[in-house]
Amino acid sequence: MRLEKALDDAFGGTPTGVRLSSEVVRGESGGALVSSADRPDDLLVVGAGGGSPIRRALRPSVTAYCVNHAACPVLAVPKPTLQRELEAFRRRRVWHLPAVPVEGH
Repeated sequence: MRLEKALDDAFGGTPTGVRLSSEVVRGESGGALVSSADRPDDLLVVGAGGGSPIRRALRPSVTAYCVNHAACPVLAVPKPTLQRELEAFRRRRVWHLPAVPVEGH
């Protein structure tokens, strides 16, 4: 029930003529996604460009795993510009840096 409500909230309901399915799968993210979208006519949609360099070094990219192992097309959606800017602002605030980078530095 919660998953269907979250999908309805995110997409505003199911568009006419589009068949959606939802399921909860436990396991490593990349492997679970690839095993769920295992037919050539599936479309796997994943987020792209997440995490700091340290996080990427410590944890492999789920997006890269899906692109390299999926049997179906993979659509990698980058974070919206506003979200990237807000995350950069939060990082600067945590490190007590100026809210806006200083030009020329």
